[in-house]
Amino acid sequence: MENKNNGKIVFAVVVALSVIVGLFQISAKKSESASEHVKPFSVRKSSATGSFFDMLNKKNQKEKWVHEGGESYIARLVVSGVIEDENKTYNQQWILDTISELKEDGDNKGIALFIDSPGGGVYQADEVYLALLDYSASGKPVYAYMGPLAASGGYYISCGAKYVMANRNTLTGSIGVLAGQFVDATGLLDKMGIKSETIHAGKNKNMGSFNEPVTDEQRKIMQAVADECYDQFVQIVSKARGMPVSSVKNLADGRIYTARQAKENSLIDAIGSFDELVAYMTKTEFSGQEYSVEDFEYEQESSFYDYLTGVASALKGSSVFSAVGLPPQTENAITRTIPYPAYFYDGMLSN
Repeated sequence: MENKNNGKIVFAVVVALSVIVGLFQISAKKSESASEHVKPFSVRKSSATGSFFDMLNKKNQKEKWVHEGGESYIARLVVSGVIEDENKTYNQQWILDTISELKEDGDNKGIALFIDSPGGGVYQADEVYLALLDYSASGKPVYAYMGPLAASGGYYISCGAKYVMANRNTLTGSIGVLAGQFVDATGLLDKMGIKSETIHAGKNKNMGSFNEPVTDEQRKIMQAVADECYDQFVQIVSKARGMPVSSVKNLADGRIYTARQAKENSLIDAIGSFDELVAYMTKTEFSGQEYSVEDFEYEQESSFYDYLTGVASALKGSSVFSAVGLPPQTENAITRTIPYPAYFYDGMLSN
């Protein structure tokens, strides 16, 4: 009886939050502030005007430095967090727009990338890599510095730089690809007397779903995707580091490397501090002419709307998978949101 009452309470809370979130979503469609991104040369300031829903729904960014023109500078462009369309620390469109505007800014002399990322989507990582090559083609140099973690897609992006330096405690490498992660929960569901069926046309349309076993054909399909993305990664590293493809493949088994190991294997150029990278860049590219270093970093501030959607999502998850008794590890695997295929490193997931 107690479990039934608890279930009713959870259901009531989910319904109530869903209604509230729905109201916010309606408001969001009317307010451009919910979808705007900070441009690299402008500051978006919060406003106390507007409706109650507008104020709660705003997704303002931290105020950034505004380049007013007239002073030459090096841009410290931060790549932080999972590389995907958008999250709290990373925004794909923002970083592409920033690189493009830096390219066109006559006062900008170069980019010093700061990378702290486990990687992310193949598509997104490659877009940033190509944007950096386009920036370099304009005659401006790109140097890269690796922070605590520059793995998989994070390393991929560093290949768009002319010179790569890592902190002595950096973890990097993880040259490999994840084409997808299938969780077959059919045995567990059968044991618990739960039936789940997806109606679909096309025998492979539902592949990867937790309620159907993986077939050999489906494994081959996804392996082909992984192999193609892997070959692209290897070619990128080979070109960037001036190494034979065979040598790269010997290193590219998905493992991570310490900074020292990466240096010994020619995956990076040097070990040092960010200031040392800028000093080397100044000496090599600008004949010792010093320029100011200006920060460009995306960071989304949380709103009350984000809190509500997060709580509602958590409760909905608990009412579906947790309610039937799936172990937390299985639930997390089923509901992973990594964009596949992915150049991604997760120490708990893979090497």
